[in-house]
Amino acid sequence: MNTTETVKWTKKNLLGIQDLSAEEISLILDQTKNFKEVLARSIPKVPALRGKTIVNLFCEASTRTRASFELAAKRLSADTLSVNASTSSFLKGETLRDTAQNLEAMNIDMIVMRHGCAGATKFLSKCVNASVINAGDGMHEHPTQALLDVYTIKEKLGKIKGLNVSIIGDIAHSRVARSNIWALTKLGAKVKVCGPKTLMPDEIEKMGCEVTYDLGSALKGADAVNVLRIQLERQKKSLFPTTREYVQNFGINREVLDKYAKKDMLLLHPGPINRGVELSQDVADSEYSVILNQVTNGVAVRMAVLFLLSHAKEQIKPKNK
Repeated sequence: MNTTETVKWTKKNLLGIQDLSAEEISLILDQTKNFKEVLARSIPKVPALRGKTIVNLFCEASTRTRASFELAAKRLSADTLSVNASTSSFLKGETLRDTAQNLEAMNIDMIVMRHGCAGATKFLSKCVNASVINAGDGMHEHPTQALLDVYTIKEKLGKIKGLNVSIIGDIAHSRVARSNIWALTKLGAKVKVCGPKTLMPDEIEKMGCEVTYDLGSALKGADAVNVLRIQLERQKKSLFPTTREYVQNFGINREVLDKYAKKDMLLLHPGPINRGVELSQDVADSEYSVILNQVTNGVAVRMAVLFLLSHAKEQIKPKNK
């Protein structure tokens, strides 16, 4: 049964994976496949969002996500505007609400926002009539990263249900980990998380995943492994003795993969990679790696999200301010 024929997208915003049903996630993945075909054309562009204006409001540093959203919008023929917090009126004391409402007064349709505070995108969605897409909010969620990760796994292995997927690294500070756990478990995968005890959130098992502190256990039997970097910028104090010790216990190199990993295991990473820390140089570019596939799929996933939200918003009556 084709998901796109049985489920209709009705949400105005994309604030997190936790809010989505398995059917809604599958709908995005189905739409992503359609746009992946568009991107393979000699002219990879469609007029689906012609006349729409999309603002990228990034209050934290970003390369892949920001560029991916901007390219996705342009591939859909939308007009785009990028606002950098470091050169915006934030520095003059303007509030997020005022910034967003001033942007909306310019007749925009969507705001893609990354912010260092968890819940910032939810707050923004209550201030504007424009659709809001979460491009990462603090340590809360990063929904489109999880969607492109899941799409990459499904594209390579043909399914998600029944797969064993391990997430390794700084779980406590990772919005990518949270969104991936929600997406994978809702689609029927078995998820295992691995990292130092000091980088593991309390009661994370309640999200439906298994916890291990042994790298070999995380790799053994895994169909896909998503490796996360250590997010030192989010740590208020050092949570492990040295980087060298972390590498010895949780760094993935060729020797470790040869000992524990399946030959057809997929190796993912949301980027940026700290080569020589979570992944050795040769492993990052190895036959296991689908990291560049993730980047390519990210454009198609974000095209799907922009398309679905735009068409859903046309059916939703704007609220009165």
